[in-house]
Amino acid sequence: MNEGGTAPCILNAANEVAVDKFLKGNIKFSEIPELIKKALNKIENHRMPDLQTIFECDDETRKYVEELTAGS
Repeated sequence: MNEGGTAPCILNAANEVAVDKFLKGNIKFSEIPELIKKALNKIENHRMPDLQTIFECDDETRKYVEELTAGS
C-alpha cells in the first residue's frame, strides 16, 4: 500500500484470483502470498494512473495470475 499508484490494484486483483483458486481447491493457502508477490513484481506500477489505466492494470493482473495457476 505504501507504494501507491496501481500497486493496491495489483494486490487486490491478484488476491481475488488467488483466493478464488484456493477456495476451489486448486492451490494451497500458502500459495496466495506467493502469487501476490509475483504479480506485484511483474505488473508495472503506474504512479499517477487514470481510471482507464486502473482497469487495464486490474485486467492484466488477473490474466497474469490465471496464467501462473493454469492447470491448477
